[in-house]
Amino acid sequence: MDVEAAKMIGAGLTAVALAGAGMGIGNIFGNFLNGALRNPSAAQSQFPNLLLGFALTEATGLFGLLIAFIILFG
Repeated sequence: MDVEAAKMIGAGLTAVALAGAGMGIGNIFGNFLNGALRNPSAAQSQFPNLLLGFALTEATGLFGLLIAFIILFG
């Protein structure tokens, strides 16, 4: 196996982090919506936790994309 093929395989495997981030973000917002519909008075107090979870999940996906670009072009 040559180096270019190994780079493509490695970048493809690290791009899986983007799928995980997408599922995580959907899970976070879905559970928040479910909880907000069950108890609307508690929704405002949990909104900062929603944003923190979203930011951390999105950062994980972006780090995976960054590693894929480093593998491809570094």
